[in-house]
Amino acid sequence: MPAAPAPDPRFNDFVILQAQNAGLFLGQIPNPATGEKSVNLRAAKSVIDSLEMLAVKTRGNLTATETKLLDTALKNLPPLYESVLEAGH
Repeated sequence: MPAAPAPDPRFNDFVILQAQNAGLFLGQIPNPATGEKSVNLRAAKSVIDSLEMLAVKTRGNLTATETKLLDTALKNLPPLYESVLEAGH
């Protein structure tokens, strides 16, 4: 039986950073440089697509915690993207 994947805190930090970037691009988080909220759907979609690709490419190689974090991001971000898109941004 293969050994369980070893946790890597960099992975969690990376996923959290990408989720924050998506929130920034979807106007949910103010830009730290300007304090303003703005929407960039193309950038948000790119981040979401990258996280989806990461999930596929790392399947079976993540700890349970890493998998849950990535799954949670991918559960929450696409519906948020759709709601911002539907709002006409």
